[in-house]
Amino acid sequence: MSHSSEFSAAPITDDQLVAWPRVASIAVMVAFALPVFVAGLEMYHALTVTDFLVALVVGSLILTLIGATMGSIGARTRLSSYLLVRIAFGDKGAAIVNLAFAVSLIGWFGVNIDLFSGAVTRLAADIWGMELAAWPIEIAAGVLMTTTTVFGFRAINILATILSPVLAVVTAMLLLGSFEAISLGEFMAIEKTATLTVSDGVSAVVGGIIIGAIILPDITRFVRHWTGAIQVAFWAYMVVELVVFGVAGIAGAVSGKTEILDVLLHFGLGIGAFIIVIAGSWVLNSLNLYSTVLSVEATFPKLQGTLVTAILGGLGVLAAFMNILDSFLTFLGFLAVIFVPVAGVIITDYLFVRREIYAAETLSANAHLSLPAFASWAAGAVVAAAVSYGWMPSVLGVGVLDSVIISALLYGALTYFKREA
Repeated sequence: MSHSSEFSAAPITDDQLVAWPRVASIAVMVAFALPVFVAGLEMYHALTVTDFLVALVVGSLILTLIGATMGSIGARTRLSSYLLVRIAFGDKGAAIVNLAFAVSLIGWFGVNIDLFSGAVTRLAADIWGMELAAWPIEIAAGVLMTTTTVFGFRAINILATILSPVLAVVTAMLLLGSFEAISLGEFMAIEKTATLTVSDGVSAVVGGIIIGAIILPDITRFVRHWTGAIQVAFWAYMVVELVVFGVAGIAGAVSGKTEILDVLLHFGLGIGAFIIVIAGSWVLNSLNLYSTVLSVEATFPKLQGTLVTAILGGLGVLAAFMNILDSFLTFLGFLAVIFVPVAGVIITDYLFVRREIYAAETLSANAHLSLPAFASWAAGAVVAAAVSYGWMPSVLGVGVLDSVIISALLYGALTYFKREA
């Protein structure tokens, strides 16, 4: 089934619904992806052990709450995240938000292909003594990931269902290998100097995956019942992602290495490293591209699905060629700051203000621009940026959490006063 029939501009139909574990397998695969291992390792080396564990639990809780709420809205309405954005922000407002999402996701696509090619060339040299050029790998990976996306949700779903157990085994091997060398008590007793605060750690956990939590409706709209969407968020963010972050940290403590590939090779998991790199990147990037296509199609409904997918996949490979990894990660951190308040607006609008209009029928007479939504989004983004750059203290100790709460409260207040007026 081509994704062009997957209703970027209409609700999902009953014949397309699946059991929640199948959708959870996709969300779980994202948690197994290379960037999560990398972030877990970097966080471990930058925080004390206690702060590292606190940041993991708090960050995972925030992601679970946002993902579960956004995901269940998607499951109840059967609408993609981009249509939810259109209803909340109005058509013109949504075009700006959705294109920002698209730019961010193409950026992630490029970053992941960059990570992928770097890892494959390194592993080929270490395991088989082969010297490979990066660019053919980047093109091949781009073509493979784009082709999977053309076949839509079902193809990504089949791939994730096959690969999830394999990645779980590799992660378990890494954990068992670590605990053969160090006990949990010894791990907790490790003393080291922190270069980051708990708040920075929480922001790193949330920042890396927040866009996925906000666009969770893209896959949870296929779940039969909205409670399944809560299960999806719980297993992806509160269980698997937390475990992967933690395993990366413990393995980093045992090996003393700061690069994730060095850690995996230290434990003799050369082939396992290949599986994590290839399987994780393949599903994550297919999902990134799938969501980007939905975003562009929701903004420009006349564009044809397969062509859009091919063009966006090509742009993603170009982004990888530009070696954007170094400077682009800063930009992606900035984008995470921008996107968190979007969830605050949509969640408040759906739960407390205008639930009745969250249906495909209302889109034909949709507002051009919702000023309360835009003002609340902007305020939340400014607060998150100000906290992350140290211009103002965080109220809740975590900048991204401040921004969600502020955008939600401000939107609630503005719409309340608008009604009263």
